[in-house]
Amino acid sequence: MKKFAVIDIGSNSVRLMFVADGKVLYKRLQTTRLGEGLAFSGELGQDPISRSVAAVACFHGQAVAEGAERVLVFATAAVRSAKNGNVFVQAVKAACGLDVQVISGETEAEIGILGALGNKDGGVIDVGGASTEIVIKTQGKMTYKKSVDVGVVRLKDTCGRDRERLFAHCEEKAELFSDLPKVKSLCAIGGTATTLAALVLGLKEYDPQVITGSKITAKQMKETAEMLLTKSVEEIAAMPCMPKGRADVLTGGAVWLATLMEKKGMDELIVSDRDNLEGFAVKNGLME
Repeated sequence: MKKFAVIDIGSNSVRLMFVADGKVLYKRLQTTRLGEGLAFSGELGQDPISRSVAAVACFHGQAVAEGAERVLVFATAAVRSAKNGNVFVQAVKAACGLDVQVISGETEAEIGILGALGNKDGGVIDVGGASTEIVIKTQGKMTYKKSVDVGVVRLKDTCGRDRERLFAHCEEKAELFSDLPKVKSLCAIGGTATTLAALVLGLKEYDPQVITGSKITAKQMKETAEMLLTKSVEEIAAMPCMPKGRADVLTGGAVWLATLMEKKGMDELIVSDRDNLEGFAVKNGLME
């Protein structure tokens, strides 16, 4: 049985995917908030670096203990945009010997659509902690791909949970996608989308098979954003299927998606639990 693992270092969390004979056995997550404060300083803070390095080393140890022949690790917006991103990469190398691949926004978009849609045509949106990617594939070719520096951790840092500031900021940032072709539906991936889908579906326990293929209409997204704005972070944290460390950034993500859907005339998002972890594995020849 061939076993391998992929670690995704995001701006809000570090994730592990463990695969045996081409089948995903499990995914695990630690919220480390690597991108905390990045919107203001342009650098990764020492505490976020320490938390994230520890999570990577922990996941690496778990994967090796369970027989992983290879462990690959990649980092996205927080590391690639930080002035001291190399400091983090070196810290991971020193802690567990792994070489972090810092991928571009375009590559992030490509592996997102590869993981979610495979070889099918369609469009994908991935709202992360420090960036948002949208990519569209038509007749097997990438016809649109863009990554912008808007994510749930950045939104928390710049707007908090202030309704007027969030909507105004999101409306302004939506113009970064002014060249997006008119689409009625996109596949949504990432923790923000899957958590919102679990809320809309009213799930008591997270089930990736139920999440994948579920839909969130523009009306439901707006209503969910407005509902979250009326709740405290503590109330949101107590909701079913709420990952630890997600409650204080979910509202901004909902407002951002609701605004994008309204401004770009989207009817719905189709949510997928398959994402850039699977896409990275496929791109590196470890999965089909």
